[in-house]
Amino acid sequence: MRAFHWLAGGLLIAAAFATGTVAAHAEDMTDAYKGKQIKFIISSAVGGGYDAYSRTVARYWTKHIPGQPAIIPQNMPGAGGVKAGNYLWEAASKDGLTVGNLQNTVPFEPLLGNKLALFDTNKFNWLGSPSKEVALLTVWHTVPVNTIEDAKKHELIMGASGVNSTPAFYARILQAVFDIKIKLIVGYPGQTEALLGTEKGENEGYPSAFWSSLKVVKPDWIRDKLIKFPVQYALEPHPDLKDVPFALDIIKKADDKQLMEVASAQLTLGRPILAPPGVATDRVAMLRQSLVETFKDPEYLADCEKQRLECDAPVTGTQMQDILKKAYATPEPVLVRLRKIYDEGGGSN
Repeated sequence: MRAFHWLAGGLLIAAAFATGTVAAHAEDMTDAYKGKQIKFIISSAVGGGYDAYSRTVARYWTKHIPGQPAIIPQNMPGAGGVKAGNYLWEAASKDGLTVGNLQNTVPFEPLLGNKLALFDTNKFNWLGSPSKEVALLTVWHTVPVNTIEDAKKHELIMGASGVNSTPAFYARILQAVFDIKIKLIVGYPGQTEALLGTEKGENEGYPSAFWSSLKVVKPDWIRDKLIKFPVQYALEPHPDLKDVPFALDIIKKADDKQLMEVASAQLTLGRPILAPPGVATDRVAMLRQSLVETFKDPEYLADCEKQRLECDAPVTGTQMQDILKKAYATPEPVLVRLRKIYDEGGGSN
């Protein structure tokens, strides 16, 4: 029980560092980490959003870890992040000297029935996330759709990279819970190209634009009101989007709301950072607390602002763990429905 309370209570850890007992543990951590390197696995390629967040966190995290070890980012893309998830589960060291940052879809792959995902999500040690995400159904300003009700009368033509991509998955979720029609044009390399297609008139919008990214890549679209937002979705609405309807507030049927909740859980994980299973509880506690301190670091926050990264809504490891446990306790009828929507894109192949 003592280890459990230490693991779960970030604030208790912070207070306990003032005591002699935990001071001794801090000294042990210094010995364990001084002169060492922490391998930081990034499940996406160099240059993307996850890579930018991971490398920014790494620059400042080191000074909040006893002994100030070097943190070495290492990109390991593949299988939508599942490759890195499997590595952290099977091959990574269990001494607290390997951590990772996974795409937020990865923790849900076993839940959705992906046989390539060999890990047990709830046995990972979730450490924290620098941000939460809120997604938006985006529609070009000339399209006669301002609300979800309008979308029931007008079939939206939306861009996506492929039928099993995250935007395509969310397009199917939005169709299921709101009874709207979305026709997907697939084959775009990514969101940047799909949004360019919107501007050129190839499609009418994008089903899952993240607000944090949209503010960076298309601030002029927002400023000049070139796009409309019929709905936002996540587990909580974004404070910047007070005039945009929040999905969980306007979904009427209980089973549809449950489906949207579990589908949106990954967004609240943001950019999840974790350690492999089997790491000692005192090291997990220290890594969690050092991340909390990093996310409050003025130099880190200034760097985020300079890069236009949204870092003002971090998530603790305990919160992430609770979100995942709730998602994995989804009632079977809702889960069957979710897996069917996922499989429509070939997700579990």
